[in-house]
Amino acid sequence: MMQRASENPSRRGRRSTTMDGMPVNDMPWWRWRSNVRSALHMLSDPVFQQECWAAGVPGYGDVTDAVYRLVEDTWLDSWSAEKYVGTIFRDSQEAALVDTAVLRVLRIMHQVGADAPVGTYMQHHAWPEAVRAARDAHVRLAANDGEDPDERPRSLDALAVSLRTV
Repeated sequence: MMQRASENPSRRGRRSTTMDGMPVNDMPWWRWRSNVRSALHMLSDPVFQQECWAAGVPGYGDVTDAVYRLVEDTWLDSWSAEKYVGTIFRDSQEAALVDTAVLRVLRIMHQVGADAPVGTYMQHHAWPEAVRAARDAHVRLAANDGEDPDERPRSLDALAVSLRTV
């Protein structure tokens, strides 16, 4: 049976249901938004970075994985997030905060190398500034999605399940 656009939950204009508190389909490219949010969440939480990344806890990837989720589909390493206002990002403020975070994290990645151990990132003189920029972006996106920005980042398995479910 074919759905009309007004019945299709992935279409704009209809308030979405939520998954783990996050609206899953009120943005046209919500899967990309979910990946960007996951990456920013991990990059913005120094306690998480110590307890999971530095400790090598399985299921959360590492800095390189987070950066990949941040830029893989979006090309935010080449294009401004402003290009995605209305599809991934809700407004220009979200886009500007994401651009700042991406630039700061990528600058460090280019200096230390994509495969550097997490400790190399965390000890980089500009890492606190990158974490702060990621936190600013994460807080804005989480708040706009009606989610608590201080919850612990979800595992990559939990992210994958949420991306398949809908």
